[in-house]
Amino acid sequence: MQALSRVFAVGLLLIGGWVATNGPMAWGQEIDRKAKTKVAPVYPELARRMNITGVVKVQITVAANGSVKSTKLVGGHPVLANAALDAVKKWRFETASQETTGMVEFRFDPVE
Repeated sequence: MQALSRVFAVGLLLIGGWVATNGPMAWGQEIDRKAKTKVAPVYPELARRMNITGVVKVQITVAANGSVKSTKLVGGHPVLANAALDAVKKWRFETASQETTGMVEFRFDPVE
């Protein structure tokens, strides 16, 4: 029974990864505001054990004060996505007169 549960869970992860990487692209460009502080994502242990690599794309909205106001997963493997979202939420940008929306990419490779 436990083996069946694991097979089912891995199947869901693979399907979710396919859906996330083949979904429509959200609008936005690379963020054009200078980042004051960036936090690198922590490579998930599950991804390391499963040898999962890839790119996670996140659309972010940066408030005028430089904090990340919102994030939206655009593409990438679900096992890697939370690490990217958690990291980018901690980023801080220079202040501006209005909020900015853009795209950020995270490349996950256990060798790096």
